[in-house]
Amino acid sequence: MFEKVVLVTRKTRLADLVVRFNTKKQAKFYVEHNGQDFNGFEAEDDTYRRAVDALRSQLDVGLPVQQVDRSLVPTFLFTGKEVVVAVGQDGLVANVAKYVGSQPLVGINPDPERFDGVLLPFLPRDARGAVQRTLEGRARMRQVQLAEARLQDGQRLLAFNDLFIGARTHVSARYQVRYGGKEESQSSSGVLVSTGAGSSGWLSSVFALAQGLTRCTGGTPGKPWTLGWEDARLAFVVREPFVSRHSGADIVGGFVTAQAELVLESRMPQGGVIFSDGMEEDFLTFGAGATARIRPAEQRARLVVH
Repeated sequence: MFEKVVLVTRKTRLADLVVRFNTKKQAKFYVEHNGQDFNGFEAEDDTYRRAVDALRSQLDVGLPVQQVDRSLVPTFLFTGKEVVVAVGQDGLVANVAKYVGSQPLVGINPDPERFDGVLLPFLPRDARGAVQRTLEGRARMRQVQLAEARLQDGQRLLAFNDLFIGARTHVSARYQVRYGGKEESQSSSGVLVSTGAGSSGWLSSVFALAQGLTRCTGGTPGKPWTLGWEDARLAFVVREPFVSRHSGADIVGGFVTAQAELVLESRMPQGGVIFSDGMEEDFLTFGAGATARIRPAEQRARLVVH
């Protein structure tokens, strides 16, 4: 039984600038001083605000509607009795999905001219029908496999697209890695772990680099890994591993399953982190002595689709 609708919104670029510079006038001065067109910021902000207003009227389905900014989602208490509606870019859906548990998530595209909308199948005018079908148990759902990083003290972090394990800054990450019955010390630019949903994003850029370098050196590139959104596997790659007397590069990639975890033990006295989906402010500290076990999460996202 659903008790309310939770509407998740985000600040526009203009709203973020106003927070930073206190007034719209100061924000305009900053943008134009840097040679950019302020009209684009205003148009984007206006379109988003109108979309949210239209959406709120569409969500009049007989349940209370609670509006929550994206920044509050990590600490928001989801009880399992909400229909969650996210209006923004694709990344908003990815970030919200990690926190809502098994509740259905409806993605709304407020600005199809600006946003691709891979995770945003509905327009504001479609919201009432999508939510009503969800309330009645008639909505079509797409299950999406999430990734999980869990530390030995019980802290965990979920990812819709990918996990990054490494150093917060551009210094080398140092750690011990265990996978597939093998173990080695590594120094690298970090480890990327991708879900099926994220395999067309950051992971694909790693393969693009590898393919390009292979061609440049006269080799024949292999095929990139592809995973379905529902695939109960994760793919990991080690970014730029450095070979020395104290670090190796034998374990550079593979598939992670519930039976074949990836285990990383930090050797970094400070600055080690694990973050998900590009959200650096939402992280686990991965300092010396911390051990992270990476595996497919038991929890799956449930996206409402047409």
